[in-house]
Amino acid sequence: MKVKLFLLLGLIFPLAVSAEGSLEEDIANGLSRFIPDVEIDSIQKTPVEGLYQVMIGPDVIYMTRDGAYVFKGDLLDIKNRKNITEDVRASAREKLLADLDKNDYIEFAAKDPQDAIYVFTDIDCGYCRKLHKDVPELNARGVSVRYLAFPRAGIHSATAREMGYVWCAKDRQSALTAAKNNEAIEPKECNAPIAEQYELGQRLGVRGTPAIYLENGKSLPGYMPPDKIISLLGR
Repeated sequence: MKVKLFLLLGLIFPLAVSAEGSLEEDIANGLSRFIPDVEIDSIQKTPVEGLYQVMIGPDVIYMTRDGAYVFKGDLLDIKNRKNITEDVRASAREKLLADLDKNDYIEFAAKDPQDAIYVFTDIDCGYCRKLHKDVPELNARGVSVRYLAFPRAGIHSATAREMGYVWCAKDRQSALTAAKNNEAIEPKECNAPIAEQYELGQRLGVRGTPAIYLENGKSLPGYMPPDKIISLLGR
C-alpha cells in the first residue's frame, strides 16, 4: 500500500506543477490581447469559482483563465463585510513603502515613535498646509510623518521645481515648512527624487493631496485631524 501511495503522489504532484505553469501561461496570453508585454507579479485564486486575481505591481485585476472576461474593480465579501481587493492593494503598498530609502522622504520624527504615516504632499495644497500644522501634535503623540513629493500640476511644473529646491536644501524640514508657508526657497539643484515619488504616487493610486498611508499600506481618505488618525492607527 505504501508503494502504491508514493507512486500516486508522484503522479499527482507533477500534474499539479504542470497545471500551475499552464495557468500562468493562459493568464499571460489572455492579458497580452489588450496589454502587450505585461509583467505579472502573481496569480491567485479568488473565492469566486473560475475567477483569478492578477497582480501587476500594486494594481489588481480579475480575469477568467481563458481571458474571455477581465475586470478591474473591488471584489467585496458581503458575508464577512470585507473588501478583498483593498486588502490586496494595501499589502502591495506596504511593500513599496517599506522599500523606500529613508534619505528620499522628509521625515518629521516623533521623539518616542509608535507609528509612522507616509504623506504624499504638494506645497500649494491648502489641506496639506493644514495637515502640516498638525505635525507637532502628531509627533507629540508618537506618530512620525514621512513626506513624499506629489506636485499635482505634474513633474514639469513650477511647483515641482520648487519642491526640488526643498528636497535639495541643507535643512529639508525647515525648507518644507517655509514652502508650505508660501515663503521663498533658495534655488538649489540636486538629484531630487521628485519624479520618482510622483510616479510612485500614481502607481499607488494617488489622485489628490494630502494622500496618507499607514505603514500597513492602508490608505486614509485625504486630510484627517490628529484624533482621527490616531484612532485609525488602532490606539
